[in-house]
Amino acid sequence: MTTPEPLTDEELAAIEELAEAATPGPWFIRHLDDEAAMNLVAISTVPDTGHGERWPDFDHREIVAATLIQHPRYVDVADGRWDENAQFIADARQDIPRLIAEIKRLRQLLAQEGHQDLEA
Repeated sequence: MTTPEPLTDEELAAIEELAEAATPGPWFIRHLDDEAAMNLVAISTVPDTGHGERWPDFDHREIVAATLIQHPRYVDVADGRWDENAQFIADARQDIPRLIAEIKRLRQLLAQEGHQDLEA
């Protein structure tokens, strides 16, 4: 695996802009089920209730994304990692802003210590 090039300040700002433009978090994984979307694994703005609600007993406006809809089969990744993908997407809403802040903090420390050559 090759080492990626360091992020430039412009690239970091672009990632931060995307994160700020996304639906506010936190995001959660929801397991829903109904005749129109069997075995729906979704990323939602509200926590899962554990009841596997059927539509219309959940608000579709709370759903940010889906990683599994088995019937009709149109969201169903081949490797079967829909739960793992949902967790990654949900966590990214909180993790990306934290990672951006950490990169900025570390760059500031490096600059204060005179390591400007290590900054992007």
